[in-house]
Amino acid sequence: MKVALFVPCYVDQFYPQVAIASLQLLEKLGVRAVFPAQQTCCGQPMANSGCEQDAKPVYHHFVETFQDYDYVVGPAGSCVYHVRKHFDIIDQTPAVQHVRTATVELFDFITSILGVTELPGRFPHQVGLHLSCHGQRGLHQANESEMTPVRDGQLRRLLAGLEGLTLTELDRNDECCGFGGTFCVSEAGISARMGQDRVADHLRHGTQVLTGGDMSCLMHLEGLVRRRQLPLQVRHAAEIFNQAFA
Repeated sequence: MKVALFVPCYVDQFYPQVAIASLQLLEKLGVRAVFPAQQTCCGQPMANSGCEQDAKPVYHHFVETFQDYDYVVGPAGSCVYHVRKHFDIIDQTPAVQHVRTATVELFDFITSILGVTELPGRFPHQVGLHLSCHGQRGLHQANESEMTPVRDGQLRRLLAGLEGLTLTELDRNDECCGFGGTFCVSEAGISARMGQDRVADHLRHGTQVLTGGDMSCLMHLEGLVRRRQLPLQVRHAAEIFNQAFA
């Protein structure tokens, strides 16, 4: 099985430790993932800014870069969703169709493709899980509160399996953090207030480490945490599992 690691641009620039943790976690699971050095952004920022037609060359470059791999694994639900759903505006050649199908979010790959339902390790902290809208509602990686009161999902089950880890039960389990790509730029005040509400929900219920599968949302929340110097760590779930899975 040929697997490529897709590292979103904001992970590459601001959180390279997330990419390293993702690669090491895959290796611990017996997957030899390759990092194609010519990869660039998936084009989502341009599309979100209303310049989707201008993003087409970026889409084609993404396909050319990853077309020869069985799976393209990325630690970011929003970017994976963009490739799978928004690359429909370019000609649907066999290569494009393959890359759209083969691009998979990291924990979706671990549970659905590798069939891993539990990861070993110990992480003795109270952990609050932030569900990104793209991962939950776009890629259907977790239940939606408007559909069922049952709180369940791929990442929640994996986290609950770690020894010593306690999951935080939030008042509003799957509310948006307000990041929303360029929404946090065009509507900065609303975005910040939405993020403050999410952080307050975690603090109110004792979260020590706030995590998730999408670093863009976590980046937004971490900014709010740092600015107010709140007693809360923010870490991508790949970092937690890679640390626990010694």
